[in-house]
Amino acid sequence: MSFVDLFSQGFVQHALIAAVLVSIAAGIVGALVVVNRLVFMTGGIAHTAYGGVGTAIFLGLPVLPVTGLFTAAAALLLGGLTIRRRERTDTLIGVIWAAGMAFGLILVDLTPGYQAGLMTYLFGSILTVGSLELWLMAGIDALILGLALYYYRDLLSFSFDPVFARTRGIPVTGLYLMLLLLIAETVVMMIQVVGLLLVIALLTLPPYLAQRYTRTLGGMMLASGLFSLLFCLTGLYASYWFDIGSGPAIIATASLLYLSIVGIETLLSRASRA
Repeated sequence: MSFVDLFSQGFVQHALIAAVLVSIAAGIVGALVVVNRLVFMTGGIAHTAYGGVGTAIFLGLPVLPVTGLFTAAAALLLGGLTIRRRERTDTLIGVIWAAGMAFGLILVDLTPGYQAGLMTYLFGSILTVGSLELWLMAGIDALILGLALYYYRDLLSFSFDPVFARTRGIPVTGLYLMLLLLIAETVVMMIQVVGLLLVIALLTLPPYLAQRYTRTLGGMMLASGLFSLLFCLTGLYASYWFDIGSGPAIIATASLLYLSIVGIETLLSRASRA
């Protein structure tokens, strides 16, 4: 099949649109995750989302809306617990992480019949994204973009000096809970692209790279989104070329490109000092 024939296929066009929509969210929210050092918290929220998948399958309801509500509730619970007990943050995240996964697995086990699409939610399949999912992604993108623009200065102060932000009257607690909700919804929109088990990579590798080449939070968000889009498109091409799963292909491509860029930079730095 030629590339013209390939790109004329509806499912490929949906995959390309999904890659753009996911990259917008990954760029904005991923930058905030890395700057605020919420990577472990994001991992906890992502794995807790499996409880929402299990609930939807058990009740026979649409997976993404139910998982979105379940993950948002779990994110608020984590936020409420960790605000008051900072010294127990790692333990509390671990407990909620494990409980969400266990809850989802139990509900899936209790659901009669074989769940053929379960692996899609664990490892993703951008080629199966439908029109409804694209509209949901676009809606979440609009919400994330709108909130990021409206609260940009507050998020900037909150991310780099929360104590100073509090003295200026910025609602630090509200911004923290809002950020956790945005992480939860970004995780849900990424489920069909890279899966619950791999979503953390797409929220951290692009902003880690973007941080090396930018000096502002806004620039980091933009560069992170572009890196995310590069990883998604390259991974999608690798998936087609090697006939492998698209979710693992996207993350493997992102990891290889990240290691290659960092490795080349390190070698050039050492060569310039020699």
